[in-house]
Amino acid sequence: MNISGVGIWSAPLRYGDQGEAAEAAAELEELGFGTLWIPDVGGRVFDAVGNLLAATRQAVIATGILNLWMHTPADVAASYASLTAAHGDRFLLGIGVSHAPLIDSRDPGRYRQPLQAMTTFLDGLDAAETPVAADARVLAALGPKMLDLAATRSRGAHPYLTTPEHTRFAREQLGAGPLLAPEQTAILCSGRDEAREIGTAWLASYLALPNYANNLLRSGFTADDIADVSDRLFDALIAWGSPEAVIKRITEHREAGADHVCVQLLDADPRAFPREQWRRLAAALS
Repeated sequence: MNISGVGIWSAPLRYGDQGEAAEAAAELEELGFGTLWIPDVGGRVFDAVGNLLAATRQAVIATGILNLWMHTPADVAASYASLTAAHGDRFLLGIGVSHAPLIDSRDPGRYRQPLQAMTTFLDGLDAAETPVAADARVLAALGPKMLDLAATRSRGAHPYLTTPEHTRFAREQLGAGPLLAPEQTAILCSGRDEAREIGTAWLASYLALPNYANNLLRSGFTADDIADVSDRLFDALIAWGSPEAVIKRITEHREAGADHVCVQLLDADPRAFPREQWRRLAAALS
């Protein structure tokens, strides 16, 4: 799998109308985005992966991330084998431990020892009847221990909701070899007011999750930055303005050590496919 350049991270590709998702994926491939990332917060994620693989010819389809609490290693390995047999080696299995409030809301007390849970899940993938090779999987990793695990047990790391400064830290932690593929949220807009209208509530929902909040505190932001969604924090996490402003942020990640950057373009309607925004970014990248 060639995972380089700029990709697209998109919730509508996963949870939107699957007919339109297939059409959008085919267009994204034509626009030059070689890797498409989708989330997993419940539901039939492998059906969505298969839909996108069938709609494309060469693009890599990646889970960003598969929630390990919602799947068994044996079932994941079997689904991975079936999809790669049908579509070739174009499925990158991103795996993550999610967040305690989300998991414990359904099953109180289940979320514990996330690093050990990830290690056990990877052991299960290795021991499956049809194992998922280490170079076919990446880990959602923010802190040093999970980054170390990503370097030794997978192809690399897929940090989400981070900054170029974190990308530099992650590269130093991973070393020179492993893949580093951060997500970068972006809004194409005319100014700060529009960016804030689209992005503030979206960002606040993520800042309520302790894994993200703690990572930002480690990165030098304050509790007040997080509680107030300060301009400083907003600007650090979301690239907004023109396509060129987004490309500038992508370049900052690349200069900090990223091999691949996947861009999540937000729309005023979070359920809509931001196809016009994708086209504008592709045109600026070409």
